[in-house]
Amino acid sequence: MTDTVRITEIFYSLQGESRTIGLPTVFVRLTGCPLRCNYCDTAYAFHGGKSISIQAVLDEVASYQPRYVCVTGGEPLAQKTCWSLLQQLCEAGYEVSLETSGAISTEGVDPRVVKVVDLKTPDSGELAKNDYSNIQRLNPLDQVKFVICSRADYDWARFVVDQYQLQKKVSEILFSPSHGQVSPRDLAEWVLADNLPVRMQLQMHKIIWNDEPGH
Repeated sequence: MTDTVRITEIFYSLQGESRTIGLPTVFVRLTGCPLRCNYCDTAYAFHGGKSISIQAVLDEVASYQPRYVCVTGGEPLAQKTCWSLLQQLCEAGYEVSLETSGAISTEGVDPRVVKVVDLKTPDSGELAKNDYSNIQRLNPLDQVKFVICSRADYDWARFVVDQYQLQKKVSEILFSPSHGQVSPRDLAEWVLADNLPVRMQLQMHKIIWNDEPGH
């Protein structure tokens, strides 16, 4: 039986965050997520979608002739066939990244995939869902992301970075201000004051397209 995945959308845009920000990328957004973060901007991917074969996904991705492919959600690892999708995208020669909440084990994810693990802060409302064993599975090319909703979130994230010495495990530690909750200027000044080994980022796609569908 052919493996299938439930897809919300496949689209071509500029990567809006992470180490490859600004690079043309095909996004494969899988449907479904077991988390309900209070700042979520992709709630439309919680339900619905269309079940299609992995081969059909590969064919659509190939039509854009991309270098970079990002598998995102929702929470893509909530679908068991996501592992096969990631492997086949790697086999096709793309530079593949996975955006995951960190709530589901990343064990068995193809080592060629760059994992962008979004550790949930206290004010996300989903702190208890973090699977900290995923930190032991990080590779040097992986990235860890924190969405900062408050000064308390920032202090918590700073502690976690230090506790796990994340700067020695991954290529990037990303701090993002939650839109409307923390000002970018405040977060920038906190990072500078503490001389943290992190990259502050803003979501470029929101600045350019204001969260229009397909971007």
